[in-house]
Amino acid sequence: MPTIEFHYEYDFQLENNAAFLSWIEEVANSENYRIGSLNYIFCNDEYLAELHLKYLDNQDLTDIITFDYVENDVISGDIFISIERVKDNASSFKVDFKEELLRVMSHGLLHLMGYHDKSEKDSAVMREKEDEKIKMFHVEQ
Repeated sequence: MPTIEFHYEYDFQLENNAAFLSWIEEVANSENYRIGSLNYIFCNDEYLAELHLKYLDNQDLTDIITFDYVENDVISGDIFISIERVKDNASSFKVDFKEELLRVMSHGLLHLMGYHDKSEKDSAVMREKEDEKIKMFHVEQ
């Protein structure tokens, strides 16, 4: 049975959990995946920086870290998102916070579905997929 859970290590709460749950399942289905066990952990920069250093030996500031436990077409993983980074990025990119949050949430899911963003070509595909998945949320409303 699929489980999607939201955990909060920061003073933040998603509004309308049901809409996000439905959207996440739809995103997975749109790429021919099913949800196994998926955790979104919303945290701050410091929390994410500690994970980044501990598990990836990297001191750069990031907005997301995804731990992949995918088996075949069943998505399982832990997706850590810094709400502080999402807020700053939304401001920098002049987009709504919710849009940037959806971008980062879909970005983690796309990594679990095998998409990468290390090369320019891969980044372009990732960005295209993020835009496609964000639009799916608006359709759900």
